[in-house]
Amino acid sequence: MRTEPSYTHGTPASTAVILVNLGTPDEPTAPALRRYLGEFLSDPRVVEIPRLIWMLILHLIILRVRPAKSAAKYKTVWTAEGSPLMAIGLKQTAALRTWLKDRGLNVRVELAMRYGNPSIASVMDKLREQAVDRVLVLPLFPQYAAATTASIYDAIGDWLRPVRNVPELRFIKHYHDDAAYIESVAQQILAHWTANGRPDFAAGDKLMMSFHGVPKRTLDRGDPYHCECHKTGRLVAQRLGLAKGDYVVTFQSRFGKAEWLQPYTEPTARSLAQGGCKRLDVVCPGFTADCLETIEEIGDEVREAFEHAGGAAFHYIPCVNDTPFFVAALGRLVQNHTQGWPVQELDAQGFAQMRTDMEQSRAAALELGAPR
Repeated sequence: MRTEPSYTHGTPASTAVILVNLGTPDEPTAPALRRYLGEFLSDPRVVEIPRLIWMLILHLIILRVRPAKSAAKYKTVWTAEGSPLMAIGLKQTAALRTWLKDRGLNVRVELAMRYGNPSIASVMDKLREQAVDRVLVLPLFPQYAAATTASIYDAIGDWLRPVRNVPELRFIKHYHDDAAYIESVAQQILAHWTANGRPDFAAGDKLMMSFHGVPKRTLDRGDPYHCECHKTGRLVAQRLGLAKGDYVVTFQSRFGKAEWLQPYTEPTARSLAQGGCKRLDVVCPGFTADCLETIEEIGDEVREAFEHAGGAAFHYIPCVNDTPFFVAALGRLVQNHTQGWPVQELDAQGFAQMRTDMEQSRAAALELGAPR
């Protein structure tokens, strides 16, 4: 059980934003992957099949076989800074912190992972110890899905349950059609085309926008993820001036035998090559940081499928990562969603007045018998 910090009168409350991504193993080893996958795949938001049946499959089969295979893949993308997702996440956090500070906003910025470390609970504990009383939760998932964003809500709720003095909370549900986010994706594509030439769409070249897949039944049950992915794709295409036949929206990372959202990324890449497409550019607008699913799955596996089927030129376009356009998009989201909170940096006079108010408040509390 977590220890509840004592309330101290006269302590100014502050504001924080938590960037939350999916998660990553601590190291590219089978034991680390077993811990990470065990937590990830045990989440009922992620795998929506009868609990008892799934737990038997998970512990008797998947966690005995998959960790070693996944560890081998993670080793191919691991960097001196750790996993790409963690390294980029820390850069995004630092860049957003600077962006906000440069605009006179007094907002702490922390990074958390839904699965693995740093956990949401540990980051919330840290903020509570620092007297943070207002928290904005910003999932690094532009498109809402129950398996991702809603699971973050669950984790925050689990942390809140035993807490007596809870902070004021705000959540950003999605930003799939946010103009600044769309611009950040478009700018990443344009930068790649400036450096590598633009596809010849008239000759049949394609831009593929690949999003992480989810089971089709989630769409049937009312999850808006499929629609939000397609809206993102349409808005990016419009920003780039593309015709409808110039691009295709697909879904990757299918797992298990159930039907997932279609069309699937790798079979579509193969089919395009067989149909005469010579150049395929792939971007992943549902991922805000490069990770195993983009670097290895798209950059290696889909590339190999496209080229083996006759494609001549495959281009993987990196995620928005910590590019200035995406950091600015995050910053504007924070500005919009902290309206009404006192986040503006105080000048010397304002700071002195705040300290006077805090001292008077503490003195009044002590007169009423508050502990020193």
